[in-house]
Amino acid sequence: METALASTPVRLLNQWVVKPVRAVVQPAGWACLGAAVGSAILGAVLGWIELLVLAIMLGTLFLIAIIFIVGRSTYRVDIDFSRLRVTVGEIAEAGLTVTNLGGRSLLPCMFIVPVGKGAESFAVPRLAPNVPHYEGFRVPTRHRAVIPVGPVRSSRGDSLGLLKREANWTDVVELFVHPLTVSLDDSSAGFLKDLEGRPTDTLSSSDIAFHALREYVVGDDLRHVHWRTTARTGRLMVRQFEETRRSHLVIVLSMSPDDYGSDDDFELACSAAASLALQAIREGKDVSVQVPGHGLHTDTRQRLLDDFSRLEYGEPSDPVTLAAQAAAQQALDASVAVVIAGDRIEPARLHAALTRFAVDVYTGAVRCAVGQPTSRGIIGGSPVMTVGSLDALPQAARGLAG
Repeated sequence: METALASTPVRLLNQWVVKPVRAVVQPAGWACLGAAVGSAILGAVLGWIELLVLAIMLGTLFLIAIIFIVGRSTYRVDIDFSRLRVTVGEIAEAGLTVTNLGGRSLLPCMFIVPVGKGAESFAVPRLAPNVPHYEGFRVPTRHRAVIPVGPVRSSRGDSLGLLKREANWTDVVELFVHPLTVSLDDSSAGFLKDLEGRPTDTLSSSDIAFHALREYVVGDDLRHVHWRTTARTGRLMVRQFEETRRSHLVIVLSMSPDDYGSDDDFELACSAAASLALQAIREGKDVSVQVPGHGLHTDTRQRLLDDFSRLEYGEPSDPVTLAAQAAAQQALDASVAVVIAGDRIEPARLHAALTRFAVDVYTGAVRCAVGQPTSRGIIGGSPVMTVGSLDALPQAARGLAG
Protein backbone atom coordinates (compact mmCIF):
# COMPACT_ATOMS: atom_id res chain seq x y z
CA MET A 1 0.00 0.00 0.00
CA GLU A 2 2.83 2.39 0.93
CA THR A 3 4.55 1.64 -2.39
CA ALA A 4 1.37 2.39 -4.32
CA LEU A 5 0.84 5.67 -2.46
CA ALA A 6 4.45 6.65 -3.03
CA SER A 7 4.20 5.95 -6.73
CA THR A 8 1.04 8.08 -7.16
CA PRO A 9 2.87 11.46 -7.06
CA VAL A 10 5.43 10.05 -9.50
CA ARG A 11 2.70 9.03 -11.94
CA LEU A 12 0.99 12.41 -11.61
CA LEU A 13 4.30 14.22 -12.15
CA ASN A 14 4.99 12.11 -15.23
CA GLN A 15 1.48 12.65 -16.63
CA TRP A 16 1.09 16.38 -16.00
CA VAL A 17 4.68 17.64 -16.28
CA VAL A 18 7.17 15.26 -17.85
CA LYS A 19 5.07 14.06 -20.81
CA PRO A 20 3.78 17.53 -21.82
CA VAL A 21 7.30 18.99 -21.64
CA ARG A 22 8.79 16.14 -23.66
CA ALA A 23 6.04 16.53 -26.28
CA VAL A 24 6.74 20.27 -26.69
CA VAL A 25 10.50 20.61 -26.41
CA GLN A 26 12.26 19.49 -29.58
CA PRO A 27 15.84 18.12 -29.82
CA ALA A 28 17.06 21.57 -30.84
CA GLY A 29 15.29 23.00 -27.80
CA TRP A 30 16.98 20.56 -25.44
CA ALA A 31 20.33 21.40 -27.04
CA CYS A 32 19.68 25.12 -26.63
CA LEU A 33 18.60 24.72 -23.02
CA GLY A 34 21.54 22.45 -22.19
CA ALA A 35 24.00 24.83 -23.83
CA ALA A 36 22.52 27.77 -21.90
CA VAL A 37 22.79 25.99 -18.55
CA GLY A 38 26.30 24.68 -19.33
CA SER A 39 27.53 28.10 -20.47
CA ALA A 40 26.12 29.74 -17.34
CA ILE A 41 27.85 27.24 -15.03
CA LEU A 42 31.20 27.39 -16.83
CA GLY A 43 31.00 31.18 -17.10
CA ALA A 44 30.40 31.50 -13.35
CA VAL A 45 33.15 28.99 -12.45
CA LEU A 46 35.77 30.26 -14.89
CA GLY A 47 34.75 33.89 -14.74
CA TRP A 48 34.34 34.17 -18.50
CA ILE A 49 31.93 36.94 -19.36
CA GLU A 50 31.60 35.60 -22.91
CA LEU A 51 30.09 32.35 -21.64
CA LEU A 52 27.64 34.26 -19.44
CA VAL A 53 26.57 36.39 -22.41
CA LEU A 54 26.09 33.22 -24.50
CA ALA A 55 23.97 31.70 -21.72
CA ILE A 56 21.78 34.83 -21.61
CA MET A 57 21.35 34.82 -25.38
CA LEU A 58 20.42 31.13 -25.52
CA GLY A 59 18.06 31.52 -22.59
CA THR A 60 16.42 34.50 -24.27
CA LEU A 61 15.91 32.49 -27.48
CA PHE A 62 14.27 29.72 -25.46
CA LEU A 63 11.95 32.20 -23.71
CA ILE A 64 10.98 33.82 -27.02
CA ALA A 65 10.16 30.37 -28.41
CA ILE A 66 7.72 29.85 -25.54
CA ILE A 67 5.69 32.84 -26.76
CA PHE A 68 4.87 30.96 -29.98
CA ILE A 69 3.28 27.98 -28.21
CA VAL A 70 1.47 29.51 -25.23
CA GLY A 71 -2.24 30.19 -25.38
CA ARG A 72 -5.28 28.12 -26.15
CA SER A 73 -6.17 27.50 -29.79
CA THR A 74 -9.81 27.99 -30.72
CA TYR A 75 -9.93 26.38 -34.12
CA ARG A 76 -12.72 24.51 -35.79
CA VAL A 77 -11.32 22.23 -38.47
CA ASP A 78 -13.47 20.56 -41.13
CA ILE A 79 -12.26 18.23 -43.84
CA ASP A 80 -14.67 17.49 -46.69
CA PHE A 81 -14.48 15.13 -49.66
CA SER A 82 -16.45 15.48 -52.84
CA ARG A 83 -16.73 11.67 -52.71
CA LEU A 84 -15.48 9.14 -50.20
CA ARG A 85 -15.66 6.31 -52.74
CA VAL A 86 -13.86 6.55 -56.06
CA THR A 87 -12.54 4.13 -58.65
CA VAL A 88 -8.87 3.66 -59.43
CA GLY A 89 -7.70 6.60 -61.53
CA GLU A 90 -10.53 8.95 -60.62
CA ILE A 91 -9.84 12.29 -58.94
CA ALA A 92 -10.48 12.43 -55.19
CA GLU A 93 -10.83 16.08 -54.25
CA ALA A 94 -10.86 17.25 -50.65
CA GLY A 95 -10.99 20.53 -48.82
CA LEU A 96 -9.64 21.71 -45.46
CA THR A 97 -11.46 24.57 -43.73
CA VAL A 98 -9.97 26.17 -40.62
CA THR A 99 -12.06 28.68 -38.67
CA ASN A 100 -11.10 30.77 -35.66
CA LEU A 101 -13.97 30.49 -33.17
CA GLY A 102 -12.28 32.59 -30.49
CA GLY A 103 -12.60 36.25 -29.66
CA ARG A 104 -9.02 37.13 -30.53
CA SER A 105 -6.76 36.70 -33.53
CA LEU A 106 -4.62 33.59 -33.74
CA LEU A 107 -1.01 33.52 -34.90
CA PRO A 108 -0.06 31.74 -38.15
CA CYS A 109 -0.06 27.98 -37.81
CA MET A 110 0.90 24.95 -39.83
CA PHE A 111 -1.76 22.29 -40.42
CA ILE A 112 -0.78 18.75 -41.39
CA VAL A 113 -3.17 16.31 -43.06
CA PRO A 114 -1.88 12.70 -43.02
CA VAL A 115 -2.90 10.97 -46.28
CA GLY A 116 -2.06 7.29 -46.25
CA LYS A 117 1.69 6.99 -45.77
CA GLY A 118 2.26 10.62 -46.78
CA ALA A 119 0.99 13.99 -45.61
CA GLU A 120 -0.18 17.34 -46.94
CA SER A 121 0.98 20.51 -45.16
CA PHE A 122 -0.76 23.89 -45.25
CA ALA A 123 0.41 27.18 -43.79
CA VAL A 124 -2.64 28.92 -42.35
CA PRO A 125 -2.08 32.66 -41.92
CA ARG A 126 -3.06 34.81 -38.98
CA LEU A 127 -6.80 34.35 -38.46
CA ALA A 128 -9.15 37.01 -37.15
CA PRO A 129 -12.15 35.91 -35.05
CA ASN A 130 -14.80 33.93 -36.99
CA VAL A 131 -12.78 34.06 -40.20
CA PRO A 132 -12.45 30.77 -42.15
CA HIS A 133 -9.49 29.74 -44.26
CA TYR A 134 -9.86 27.13 -47.02
CA GLU A 135 -7.24 24.88 -48.61
CA GLY A 136 -8.04 22.38 -51.36
CA PHE A 137 -6.02 19.29 -52.23
CA ARG A 138 -6.23 16.07 -54.18
CA VAL A 139 -5.59 12.50 -53.08
CA PRO A 140 -3.84 10.18 -55.57
CA THR A 141 -5.93 7.12 -56.48
CA ARG A 142 -3.51 5.16 -58.61
CA HIS A 143 -4.06 1.92 -56.72
CA ARG A 144 -6.94 0.05 -55.10
CA ALA A 145 -6.80 0.80 -51.38
CA VAL A 146 -8.46 2.24 -48.31
CA ILE A 147 -6.62 5.49 -47.66
CA PRO A 148 -6.83 6.90 -44.12
CA VAL A 149 -6.98 10.68 -44.14
CA GLY A 150 -6.32 12.42 -40.83
CA PRO A 151 -6.43 13.15 -38.05
CA VAL A 152 -5.72 16.75 -39.04
CA ARG A 153 -3.29 18.26 -36.59
CA SER A 154 -2.04 21.76 -35.99
CA SER A 155 1.62 22.48 -35.35
CA ARG A 156 2.72 25.73 -33.70
CA GLY A 157 6.31 26.60 -32.93
CA ASP A 158 9.18 29.01 -33.40
CA SER A 159 11.14 29.35 -36.63
CA LEU A 160 14.26 27.79 -35.07
CA GLY A 161 12.43 24.57 -34.19
CA LEU A 162 13.15 24.76 -30.47
CA LEU A 163 9.57 24.20 -29.32
CA LYS A 164 6.56 22.75 -31.09
CA ARG A 165 3.01 22.21 -29.91
CA GLU A 166 0.69 19.89 -31.80
CA ALA A 167 -3.00 19.11 -31.42
CA ASN A 168 -5.41 16.84 -33.30
CA TRP A 169 -8.64 18.38 -34.58
CA THR A 170 -10.43 15.69 -36.56
CA ASP A 171 -10.96 11.94 -36.64
CA VAL A 172 -9.60 9.65 -39.31
CA VAL A 173 -11.66 9.59 -42.52
CA GLU A 174 -11.43 6.57 -44.81
CA LEU A 175 -11.28 7.12 -48.56
CA PHE A 176 -12.19 3.97 -50.51
CA VAL A 177 -10.50 3.45 -53.86
CA HIS A 178 -12.52 0.72 -55.55
CA PRO A 179 -11.06 -1.63 -58.15
CA LEU A 180 -11.75 -1.12 -61.83
CA THR A 181 -14.68 -3.20 -63.09
CA VAL A 182 -16.21 -4.01 -66.46
CA SER A 183 -19.80 -4.76 -67.41
CA LEU A 184 -20.55 -8.35 -68.43
CA ASP A 185 -23.94 -7.70 -70.00
CA ASP A 186 -22.92 -9.40 -73.24
CA SER A 187 -21.94 -12.58 -71.46
CA SER A 188 -24.75 -12.86 -68.95
CA ALA A 189 -26.88 -14.88 -71.36
CA GLY A 190 -24.25 -17.62 -71.28
CA PHE A 191 -22.33 -17.94 -68.06
CA LEU A 192 -24.60 -16.25 -65.52
CA LYS A 193 -28.07 -16.63 -67.02
CA ASP A 194 -30.05 -19.13 -64.97
CA LEU A 195 -33.48 -17.61 -64.46
CA GLU A 196 -35.39 -20.80 -63.72
CA GLY A 197 -32.71 -22.45 -61.63
CA ARG A 198 -30.75 -25.59 -62.38
CA PRO A 199 -32.32 -29.06 -61.80
CA THR A 200 -30.42 -31.35 -59.46
CA ASP A 201 -30.54 -35.07 -58.78
CA THR A 202 -32.41 -34.46 -55.52
CA LEU A 203 -36.09 -35.39 -55.76
CA SER A 204 -38.80 -33.22 -54.27
CA SER A 205 -42.57 -33.39 -53.87
CA SER A 206 -42.99 -29.74 -54.85
CA ASP A 207 -40.89 -27.86 -57.40
CA ILE A 208 -40.77 -26.80 -61.04
CA ALA A 209 -38.90 -29.51 -62.98
CA PHE A 210 -41.22 -32.52 -63.42
CA HIS A 211 -39.52 -35.89 -62.95
CA ALA A 212 -42.05 -38.75 -62.69
CA LEU A 213 -45.24 -40.05 -61.05
CA ARG A 214 -45.36 -42.10 -57.91
CA GLU A 215 -47.98 -43.50 -55.56
CA TYR A 216 -49.43 -41.19 -52.95
CA VAL A 217 -48.11 -41.38 -49.38
CA VAL A 218 -49.53 -39.72 -46.31
CA GLY A 219 -48.41 -36.10 -46.15
CA ASP A 220 -48.22 -35.44 -49.90
CA ASP A 221 -49.80 -32.25 -51.16
CA LEU A 222 -53.13 -33.13 -52.81
CA ARG A 223 -52.58 -30.29 -55.29
CA HIS A 224 -49.98 -32.48 -57.01
CA VAL A 225 -52.31 -35.46 -57.56
CA HIS A 226 -52.35 -36.53 -61.21
CA TRP A 227 -56.05 -37.31 -61.63
CA ARG A 228 -55.91 -38.83 -65.11
CA THR A 229 -53.35 -41.46 -64.08
CA THR A 230 -55.25 -42.03 -60.83
CA ALA A 231 -58.47 -42.73 -62.75
CA ARG A 232 -56.69 -45.07 -65.16
CA THR A 233 -54.76 -47.09 -62.55
CA GLY A 234 -57.21 -46.95 -59.70
CA ARG A 235 -54.41 -45.79 -57.37
CA LEU A 236 -53.83 -42.27 -56.11
CA MET A 237 -50.78 -40.98 -58.03
CA VAL A 238 -48.87 -37.74 -57.41
CA ARG A 239 -46.30 -35.83 -59.41
CA GLN A 240 -42.65 -36.01 -58.34
CA PHE A 241 -40.20 -33.22 -59.19
CA GLU A 242 -36.49 -32.65 -59.47
CA GLU A 243 -35.42 -30.12 -56.92
CA THR A 244 -34.26 -26.94 -58.62
CA ARG A 245 -31.62 -24.59 -57.39
CA ARG A 246 -31.59 -20.81 -57.55
CA SER A 247 -28.53 -19.49 -59.35
CA HIS A 248 -25.83 -18.90 -56.72
CA LEU A 249 -22.44 -17.76 -57.96
CA VAL A 250 -19.46 -18.47 -55.71
CA ILE A 251 -16.19 -16.66 -56.41
CA VAL A 252 -12.95 -17.76 -54.74
CA LEU A 253 -10.05 -15.32 -55.03
CA SER A 254 -6.48 -16.42 -54.33
CA MET A 255 -4.43 -14.04 -52.16
CA SER A 256 -1.14 -15.93 -52.28
CA PRO A 257 1.78 -14.02 -53.88
CA ASP A 258 3.07 -17.37 -55.17
CA ASP A 259 0.06 -17.57 -57.52
CA TYR A 260 0.77 -14.23 -59.24
CA GLY A 261 3.60 -12.96 -61.37
CA SER A 262 3.28 -9.35 -60.17
CA ASP A 263 1.16 -6.95 -58.14
CA ASP A 264 -0.58 -5.88 -61.34
CA ASP A 265 -1.71 -9.46 -61.92
CA PHE A 266 -3.37 -9.50 -58.51
CA GLU A 267 -5.09 -6.17 -59.19
CA LEU A 268 -6.43 -7.63 -62.42
CA ALA A 269 -7.71 -10.63 -60.48
CA CYS A 270 -9.48 -8.33 -57.99
CA SER A 271 -11.10 -6.43 -60.86
CA ALA A 272 -12.21 -9.67 -62.51
CA ALA A 273 -13.71 -11.03 -59.28
CA ALA A 274 -15.47 -7.74 -58.55
CA SER A 275 -16.86 -7.56 -62.10
CA LEU A 276 -18.32 -11.07 -61.93
CA ALA A 277 -19.84 -10.42 -58.49
CA LEU A 278 -21.36 -7.09 -59.53
CA GLN A 279 -22.94 -8.65 -62.60
CA ALA A 280 -24.58 -11.31 -60.42
CA ILE A 281 -25.87 -8.64 -58.04
CA ARG A 282 -27.28 -6.60 -60.92
CA GLU A 283 -29.13 -9.67 -62.17
CA GLY A 284 -30.59 -10.34 -58.72
CA LYS A 285 -28.70 -13.59 -58.21
CA ASP A 286 -27.11 -14.86 -55.05
CA VAL A 287 -23.35 -14.37 -54.92
CA SER A 288 -20.62 -15.24 -52.43
CA VAL A 289 -17.02 -14.03 -52.59
CA GLN A 290 -14.44 -15.94 -50.56
CA VAL A 291 -10.80 -15.09 -49.93
CA PRO A 292 -8.46 -17.04 -47.65
CA GLY A 293 -9.56 -16.46 -44.08
CA HIS A 294 -12.95 -14.80 -44.64
CA GLY A 295 -15.75 -13.94 -46.98
CA LEU A 296 -16.65 -10.54 -48.39
CA HIS A 297 -19.97 -8.77 -47.84
CA THR A 298 -22.21 -9.16 -50.87
CA ASP A 299 -25.50 -7.73 -49.62
CA THR A 300 -24.93 -4.43 -51.44
CA ARG A 301 -22.71 -3.26 -54.25
CA GLN A 302 -21.05 -0.63 -52.04
CA ARG A 303 -20.13 -3.00 -49.22
CA LEU A 304 -18.74 -5.50 -51.71
CA LEU A 305 -16.48 -2.92 -53.36
CA ASP A 306 -15.45 -1.55 -49.96
CA ASP A 307 -14.32 -5.03 -48.94
CA PHE A 308 -12.39 -5.40 -52.19
CA SER A 309 -10.63 -2.11 -51.39
CA ARG A 310 -9.55 -3.48 -48.01
CA LEU A 311 -7.85 -6.58 -49.42
CA GLU A 312 -4.12 -6.41 -48.74
CA TYR A 313 -1.83 -8.29 -51.07
CA GLY A 314 1.73 -9.34 -50.39
CA GLU A 315 1.46 -11.08 -47.04
CA PRO A 316 1.58 -14.89 -46.85
CA SER A 317 -1.93 -16.34 -46.86
CA ASP A 318 -3.70 -19.67 -46.72
CA PRO A 319 -3.80 -21.71 -49.95
CA VAL A 320 -6.70 -21.10 -52.30
CA THR A 321 -7.80 -24.70 -51.71
CA LEU A 322 -8.72 -23.85 -48.10
CA ALA A 323 -10.71 -20.83 -49.29
CA ALA A 324 -12.53 -23.04 -51.79
CA GLN A 325 -13.27 -25.57 -49.06
CA ALA A 326 -14.70 -22.85 -46.83
CA ALA A 327 -16.80 -21.48 -49.69
CA ALA A 328 -18.18 -24.93 -50.51
CA GLN A 329 -19.15 -25.51 -46.88
CA GLN A 330 -20.83 -22.13 -46.49
CA ALA A 331 -22.64 -22.03 -49.86
CA LEU A 332 -24.28 -25.45 -49.95
CA ASP A 333 -26.74 -24.22 -52.60
CA ALA A 334 -24.03 -23.05 -54.98
CA SER A 335 -24.77 -23.60 -58.66
CA VAL A 336 -21.67 -22.02 -60.22
CA ALA A 337 -18.18 -21.66 -58.69
CA VAL A 338 -15.27 -19.73 -60.18
CA VAL A 339 -11.70 -19.76 -58.83
CA ILE A 340 -9.64 -16.69 -59.74
CA ALA A 341 -5.85 -16.66 -59.41
CA GLY A 342 -2.69 -15.73 -61.29
CA ASP A 343 -1.05 -17.68 -64.08
CA ARG A 344 1.61 -19.04 -61.72
CA ILE A 345 -0.79 -21.22 -59.78
CA GLU A 346 0.06 -24.88 -60.26
CA PRO A 347 -2.54 -26.84 -62.24
CA ALA A 348 -2.68 -29.46 -59.48
CA ARG A 349 -3.56 -26.86 -56.86
CA LEU A 350 -6.11 -25.23 -59.14
CA HIS A 351 -7.71 -28.60 -59.78
CA ALA A 352 -7.73 -29.32 -56.04
CA ALA A 353 -9.57 -26.05 -55.40
CA LEU A 354 -12.17 -26.77 -58.09
CA THR A 355 -12.87 -30.26 -56.75
CA ARG A 356 -13.78 -28.89 -53.32
CA PHE A 357 -17.27 -28.18 -54.69
CA ALA A 358 -20.05 -30.73 -55.13
CA VAL A 359 -20.24 -32.64 -58.39
CA ASP A 360 -23.47 -30.87 -59.41
CA VAL A 361 -21.82 -27.44 -59.16
CA TYR A 362 -20.60 -25.99 -62.46
CA THR A 363 -16.95 -24.99 -61.90
CA GLY A 364 -14.46 -22.91 -63.84
CA ALA A 365 -11.36 -20.80 -63.30
CA VAL A 366 -9.87 -17.52 -64.46
CA ARG A 367 -6.10 -16.98 -64.48
CA CYS A 368 -4.95 -13.35 -64.63
CA ALA A 369 -1.65 -12.30 -66.18
CA VAL A 370 -1.31 -8.76 -67.50
CA GLY A 371 -0.40 -8.70 -71.18
CA GLN A 372 -1.18 -12.34 -71.88
CA PRO A 373 -3.53 -13.21 -74.77
CA THR A 374 -6.92 -14.65 -73.95
CA SER A 375 -6.87 -18.43 -74.06
CA ARG A 376 -8.96 -21.36 -72.92
CA GLY A 377 -7.91 -24.65 -71.38
CA ILE A 378 -9.40 -27.55 -69.45
CA ILE A 379 -8.39 -28.85 -66.02
CA GLY A 380 -10.24 -31.88 -64.73
CA GLY A 381 -13.18 -31.18 -66.99
CA SER A 382 -13.52 -27.55 -65.88
CA PRO A 383 -12.84 -24.67 -68.28
CA VAL A 384 -9.90 -22.42 -67.40
CA MET A 385 -9.64 -19.00 -69.03
CA THR A 386 -6.48 -16.89 -69.11
CA VAL A 387 -6.95 -13.13 -69.46
CA GLY A 388 -4.38 -10.38 -69.88
CA SER A 389 -6.65 -7.36 -69.40
CA LEU A 390 -9.97 -6.46 -67.85
CA ASP A 391 -11.46 -5.78 -71.29
CA ALA A 392 -10.97 -9.46 -72.10
CA LEU A 393 -13.14 -10.60 -69.18
CA PRO A 394 -16.49 -10.61 -71.08
CA GLN A 395 -14.98 -12.93 -73.69
CA ALA A 396 -13.52 -15.09 -70.92
CA ALA A 397 -16.93 -15.29 -69.22
CA ARG A 398 -18.43 -16.60 -72.46
CA GLY A 399 -15.57 -19.10 -72.62
CA LEU A 400 -16.40 -20.34 -69.13
CA ALA A 401 -19.89 -21.08 -70.31
CA GLY A 402 -18.46 -23.44 -72.90
